[in-house]
Amino acid sequence: MAYLIPPSALENQASSFLHSPPLRNNITPGDVGILKSTLLPSFGLYSSLSLATYIAAEATDRVELKDWLWPSAQVLNAWWTAVGQPMCKHDISFGTAFEALPWTERVLLSCVTIWGTRLFARIACRSLSRGTDDARYEAVKKEPGFWKKAFLKIFLPEAAVLSVISLPFTVPFTMGEITLSIGDDVMNVVRALGVGLFSAGFAMEAMADTQLGLHRQERTDLCRHGVWGLVRHPNYLGDTLVHFSFALLNMAGRFNPVVILGPVANYLFLRFVGGDKETEASQKERYKSQDPHNYGQLQQWQRERNSFWPDLRDLVNPWALAVASCGFIGVVIEERFRGAYDM
Repeated sequence: MAYLIPPSALENQASSFLHSPPLRNNITPGDVGILKSTLLPSFGLYSSLSLATYIAAEATDRVELKDWLWPSAQVLNAWWTAVGQPMCKHDISFGTAFEALPWTERVLLSCVTIWGTRLFARIACRSLSRGTDDARYEAVKKEPGFWKKAFLKIFLPEAAVLSVISLPFTVPFTMGEITLSIGDDVMNVVRALGVGLFSAGFAMEAMADTQLGLHRQERTDLCRHGVWGLVRHPNYLGDTLVHFSFALLNMAGRFNPVVILGPVANYLFLRFVGGDKETEASQKERYKSQDPHNYGQLQQWQRERNSFWPDLRDLVNPWALAVASCGFIGVVIEERFRGAYDM
């Protein structure tokens, strides 16, 4: 016997689903389930992508393909966790899964997407225009049996690091109703701070890449003007601010303290593994043997400017104020969109 369900009941069910969607695992802060629900799936995704990238890199003799994967894989993981998994698990449409996300999580997902898309485009365009592997990787490829060891030595470890870095935009999409016990006004302020920090970091990273690209079109010496006059690696500083903003945005929604490990891991990686330390070591070795002028500039620059964090006196630099202004503009734009969303 068939039973007809009244249209009003269907509407109530749909409304109930959109406001309380079954998209979360009921995980509490510190729950070991976080390992199963976020870290392991992330590592599975990243290691699979790293293996495919390694095969392509060896075939083309271009280690830098792993740099293409770095931002694109993070964006893919964020969308898969936030939207893809609920679509598959609950057999719902893309629109339904996306509409079920609270506003703060939409902001977080948008920030990750904007950051990763720009960085991927920058890396890909630079790689294609250069036509050869990055100078940092040309030296390591000379090691005997490099490609036989590269996957376990370089590609797979980066997949593990990415799994931790991604915590701020995987944990909130898989955990239960866990929020900080703060009022709506304070939560709005926290979200604004997160958006402002993201906008400032994103602007610094974009400015640094643009200014460096324009400089290299005209000259071959070191770029030391613009935001490059604040610190020696403003692109890495901008990236660090962006990732800390992801953790800060978590505090305005579903927050788990474990997400703080993400920006910390990203910072440590940029400072001591694959960022300014690796870049300057490669520059110093190359310039010392091939370009005495740039080598002298690098030594002088190291004496005059910090590598990563600006001095307090540099905070009144016009370029530092321009970066801060971009942060303020980002907050205004987010408030406008939120106002339209709430209507």
